[in-house]
Order: sequence, then C-alpha cells, then structure tokens
Amino acid sequence: MKNINIIILQVIVILYLLPTLGCSSDSSGGSSETIAVSSITISGSTITDGGSSQLSVSVLPSDATNSAVTWMVNNSSVATISNSGLLTAISNGSVTVRATAQDGSNVFAEKMFEISGVSDPVNGTVVETSQQLLAAIASANSGETIYVRGGDYIFNSTIQITGNGSGNNLISLFAYPSDTERPRFNFSSMSENSSNRGVELSGDYWHIKGIDIYAAGDNGMHISGNNNTIEFCTFSENKDSGLQIDGGGSNNIILNCDSYYNADASLENADGFACKLNAGSNNKFIGCRAWQNLDDGWDGYLRDTDNISTTYENCWAFKNGYLMDGTVGAGDGNGFKTGGSDDKTLKHNAVYTNCIAAGNVYDGFDHNSNRGEVEIYNCSAYSNGRNINFSSTNIAQFLLIKNTASFAGNNNDSYSATTTDISSNGWQNGITTNASDFITVDIDLLASPRNEDGSLPNIDFLKLVSGSDLIDAGEDVGLPFNGTAPDIGAFEFN
Repeated sequence: MKNINIIILQVIVILYLLPTLGCSSDSSGGSSETIAVSSITISGSTITDGGSSQLSVSVLPSDATNSAVTWMVNNSSVATISNSGLLTAISNGSVTVRATAQDGSNVFAEKMFEISGVSDPVNGTVVETSQQLLAAIASANSGETIYVRGGDYIFNSTIQITGNGSGNNLISLFAYPSDTERPRFNFSSMSENSSNRGVELSGDYWHIKGIDIYAAGDNGMHISGNNNTIEFCTFSENKDSGLQIDGGGSNNIILNCDSYYNADASLENADGFACKLNAGSNNKFIGCRAWQNLDDGWDGYLRDTDNISTTYENCWAFKNGYLMDGTVGAGDGNGFKTGGSDDKTLKHNAVYTNCIAAGNVYDGFDHNSNRGEVEIYNCSAYSNGRNINFSSTNIAQFLLIKNTASFAGNNNDSYSATTTDISSNGWQNGITTNASDFITVDIDLLASPRNEDGSLPNIDFLKLVSGSDLIDAGEDVGLPFNGTAPDIGAFEFN
C-alpha cells in the first residue's frame, strides 16, 4: 500500500509540472509558439503629381504572430510618411522609405521613391549641404538666386565669393523662405588666425539675406567688394569683427543685421561692425545692432585711405566692452567709434541719424582723433562711460549735433571741433533730460527679438512719455516728425 501511495504522489507532481516543461497546448490542441517575421516587401506607386501615395507591405511568413511595421523616411524635407504608410510629397527629389517589423526581429525593408510634381515656392537653386552651397556660389551668374535650407553648415575654410552680379541683376544668396530654422554657417573648427575669415566677399552686386555666421577664426564676413547688400544676417562669436568692410569696399548696404559676442585673443580688434582701415566710401548701416563685442560696436579707424564717408541710420550700439558672460573685457568698449588713424590726420566723415548708444563701457559716440566731419541727428546716448566724446586733441574738422538726448553718462560730454553746429539738444535751451522723460530705460530691451521681416523690434526703451519737455523741442533737420516740431532723441512721440 505504501508503494501505491508513492506512485500516486509522483503522478500528481508530473501533472503539476507539465506546463513548465513546454508541453502546454491551446484549446485546439496546437502549439502557441511565436512566429517571427522573416521578410518584408514594400509596395506602392511613386508620386508624380506632388500629392500622396498609400504604401503597403507583404510580410512573410503569412502567419507571423505580429505583422505590424513602423514606417520612416530618410529625408522629411522631400516627403513624410504616416503611421499607416501614407507617403506625402513635400518637395521634388528622392526619398528612401523603410518599413521595420515591430515584433523585435529587426527585419526591415527599404525602397526608394522619386517625388515630382511639387510646385517649388522658389525660383532658383536650392542647396542643403555645405558642398552644394560652395558649388552654387562658385558657378553663380548675374541674376541667379541661391536658396539655403535651414540647418547647421560646417566649414573649416573661408567661403570665397568672387563672382559679380550687375546693377539690374544681383546674385542673391537667401535663406529658404518657408523654413522655420535659419541656415548657420559654422566655422567653429577654425583656429584664430588673420587668414581664417568666414566669408570673404570680394565680388560686386550680391544680396545676402537671412544667414547666421558663427565662430570664424577672424572676421565673420569681410567685404572688399562693392554695391553689395547684406540683410537680416547675424555675426556672433567670431575672433575679429563680426562684419568688416575694407580693401576698398564701397557703396555697400548693411541692413537689419546683428553682431554680438565677438572677441579676439589680442583684446583689441573684435568689433561688432567695422568700416575701417582702407575701406571705400558711401557704405551704409541701416537698422543694425551691435552688443557685447570685446572692442567697439562700430569701428571707423582708418589706415591707407582718407576722406571717406559712412552713414548710420537707426543703429543701436549697447553694452560693448562687456564679454558674453557679462564681465568687462580689455577692449575699448565704445559704441560708435567715428574714426581715428595711426598718425591722427585721416578724415572719416560720418552721419548718424536716429541712432542709440547705451551702456557701453567707454564712449557712446567717440572722436578718437578723427579729423573729419561728423553729424549727429536725433540720436540718444544713455549711461555710457561718456556719452559723447569729441576731445580738444587732434580735433575734428566739423561737428554737428542736433535734436539729440544725452543723459546719465559717467563723465561729462565734450564737443570740440574746428567748426561746430550744436543746437536744440536735450542739454540746451533750459531743457533737462532724465529717466522721467521716458517710458523705460531698461537697456536689455534693445536685444529683443527682431520682427519677422528683420526690422528692429518695437520697444519702449527711450520712448518719450506724454508731457516730456523733449517733445516738439527740436528743430527741423529734414527728417519726418510728428507735431509742431521734431522731438529730441531717437524716437518721435506718438
């Protein structure tokens, strides 16, 4: 009897362990073994009308436990694909579609589709790699337009722009209009060296717009060509001036550009913008901003040229002389350095209209032994080391200042020149200028984001309050104004 009990107990144990020994069965008596995907085939029509195409897959074996796939494309700027395999055209070109099994087998299939029939929103050459860009620039002819897709473009040597457009047919280099990301020309792999400029523009009649130029080993952009327009570009963290015009460059327009955080190891050359050395004449800066550059916001120092003229309209120079981390650097720290030269004899004539110099370490508007003629109309200088400094040494030939506000400087202003015409300013005719005349004196507002079209932001910094004695206190100098007379300062009261 004892042996019978032992046998019964053994049978019970075996029956209990059967599920763990892989001998379980489903209700139909078959095995529940997982069947993995072994191959995938993609099917579907190419897109020729700029529309969409529904793709599908054939999965083997046909009885695979999980036959679902995940869709993806290698270039979403050409086409996108949905979770259900709907391929939708974005631009003309080719795209590779991949379908990957979701069962963990890592099996996948790829198929390339040509996409055509998409109406291109631009008329020109579209580039999306550094190599394509260089090739397009090298072969560009008068009247052509190159569009650069958004993203980071890595360069370790200077981009040479030597071709010429013409007065009626510029060569254009534009950011692609519908991209949300701007193209950035990244030169950060360059060492600091005077030969390591980012973009060297020696050609004439180019229009460059919407490009960010970053971390070149010298100037971000150096212009020696003529009749070029640089618009809505930025120049940052370069090892010399962000944008420099010299080498005879003349009649160039720098429009709605920003230059900031430029600093060099020599601690004296990195300005925001520089029209200097042997620059040509009639260059214009309009709606530009320069801030926290190691040396000056704008530098007009001359060498090997004389008696040139440069104009500045609606330009803002602030916090120059401070580094990117907010500490004071070893540069000059001027807002607008009007000129200067090695022998203190050269003339850089300059006209400033509706410009702002604020919070610069040294001077807002700086003489620097410029022997030329300087005219300042409807400008504002606030909280600089010295707001306006035209010294009695190596004096300017002529100094005009009208309808200009200067207050809260750390040192007294000076206005020396052989001939002067200084009238209707915020320190004359019994007028006192102070913070109570303005909505706000928050300098940080000057770095607010630009408008979508690249124009300067509409901010309240140094905007006049109702009742200010600066309203209608200026004189007519040929600029637009509201009320009975122009206001004093960079902004008209509305």
